[in-house]
Amino acid sequence: MSTLGTVRNDWTVKEVNALFTLPFNDLLFQAQTIHRQHFNANEVQVSTLLSIKTGACPEDCKYCPQSAHYHTGLEKERLLEVEKVLSEAKKAKELGSTRFCMGAAWRNPKDRDMPYVIEMVKGVRDLGLESCMTLGMLSREQAAMLKEAGLDYYNHNLDTSPEFYGEIITTRTYADRLNTLQNVRDSGMKICSGGIVGLGESANDRSGLLVQLANLEVQPESVPINMLVKVEGTPLQDEVDLDPFEFIRTIAVARILMPKSHVRLSAGREEMNEQMQALCFMAGANSIFYGCKLLTTANPEADSDQLLFKKLGIRPEARAGFSDEVHQTAIADAIVEQTQPTLFYDATA
Repeated sequence: MSTLGTVRNDWTVKEVNALFTLPFNDLLFQAQTIHRQHFNANEVQVSTLLSIKTGACPEDCKYCPQSAHYHTGLEKERLLEVEKVLSEAKKAKELGSTRFCMGAAWRNPKDRDMPYVIEMVKGVRDLGLESCMTLGMLSREQAAMLKEAGLDYYNHNLDTSPEFYGEIITTRTYADRLNTLQNVRDSGMKICSGGIVGLGESANDRSGLLVQLANLEVQPESVPINMLVKVEGTPLQDEVDLDPFEFIRTIAVARILMPKSHVRLSAGREEMNEQMQALCFMAGANSIFYGCKLLTTANPEADSDQLLFKKLGIRPEARAGFSDEVHQTAIADAIVEQTQPTLFYDATA
C-alpha cells in the first residue's frame, strides 16, 4: 500500500474490505489523519440544492420518489423559470452557501431545455456562487455547452457497485453513468459523484462503489455519500436500516481512498442525531447540503446546522477567491435572521 494520504487509482475490493474491518477507532484515526493533510479539519463546505424540475422521471431507480414508475404522492412540476431559480440562489448565498446545485428529474436534458439551463448557470455564476447541476445523462456536446456557460460541477452518481446496480436500476446501465462522467471530465468541468448506502446492498457492494469512484482516471472533486431516505410508494420503502456505524465507516473509507476530494454528508441527515453527524465529520466528511429540502426529501433546517457547527467549533468553508471575512459576516447575519419564520422556504416551490 502506498504512503498514507496519497492519491491512488488502483484500489482493490479486497483492500477496501480490509479497511472496513479495522477497529472503529483505528479507522477514524487513519481517516482524520489523512483529512488533516489536505483540508482544514474544522471547516465544512456548504451547498444548497434546488429542484428545478420535479417528478415524472422515466427512470426506475427504486429509491427515488421522482420516478414515474411509482406512486409517492409527489406533485409534478415543470422546469422552473430562470428568475425563480436565481431568486433561490440569492437566498442560498445570503444563508452562507458557497455552491448552488440545481437538479432536474430527467433521463437527459432535451435540446429545448438547454437555453434555459444555460441561463441559470450564467446567473448563478454572476452571483459569485459555485454552480453544480444534475440533469441525468449528458452527451459530449451538452457537457461542452455547460462548461462554456461556466458550470463548475456536474453531479452524476454511480449509486452502488456494478454488481448490485441491476437490482436498483434497469432503465440506465452502469456504462451509461460512466460515459456521462467521462463526457463531463473531457469538457473540463469538475465531477460530483458518489452513491447511496442502505439500499440492501452487501458490505462488498459498499466497497465496490468506493473502488469505482476512487479508481476513476481523475477522482471526483466532490463525493456525496447518501443514506437511503425511505419514501412510501417506492420499492425500498421497507428496507432495513443500515447500522449507523457502518455508514460512518463508509465516510471514513471514502476519505482514505479519496484524500483530496470533498466528501459530502448528503441525504439522510434528517435521521442522524448530532453525535452521528459529529462522528461523520471526524471520519472526514467536509461538505453538507444546507437548507430544509434536498430536491424532494427532508434535510435539517439551516439553523440546526449552524447550532451544530457552533457546538463543534466548525465554520463554513469560504469559496476560493471569496473574502473569508465577508463570508463569515454573511453567516453571522443569517444566524441572527434565523429567528424570522420567513427565512425558510420550500426549495421545490
